[in-house]
Amino acid sequence: MASANSRRAAALIRNRARANRAEARARRAAATAARRVHTGPRSLATHIIATGAPLDVVAGAADALRTQARKAGIRGRAARIRRTLNGRARRVVTVYRYTAEQVAQIVANYTPRKAEYKAIRAALAAA
Repeated sequence: MASANSRRAAALIRNRARANRAEARARRAAATAARRVHTGPRSLATHIIATGAPLDVVAGAADALRTQARKAGIRGRAARIRRTLNGRARRVVTVYRYTAEQVAQIVANYTPRKAEYKAIRAALAAA
């Protein structure tokens, strides 16, 4: 019979391992994205992930940059993908991919208010 202390210790180790795996997954995603943005046009979200931004703010920052791109008249390269819908349907969607130079132009006009988005803007401008 396991004691309460050993169960607590096992839970602590399990939780720590889970947190470490999640952190490693985020680091791996950022490193992969950073490699890829230099090889060709990528989505705005990929450019943001490459800066190492937290994944929970990526979608919002990408939406903001997409709006700035539209205002600046910058069109990325169009691509057709099959997006999964409701777990099974593969709907064809047009997406736009941007080069690092285009992202730099978009970021030049972008003045965010949120602290997280300001950090993302600074990282994109430095890249």
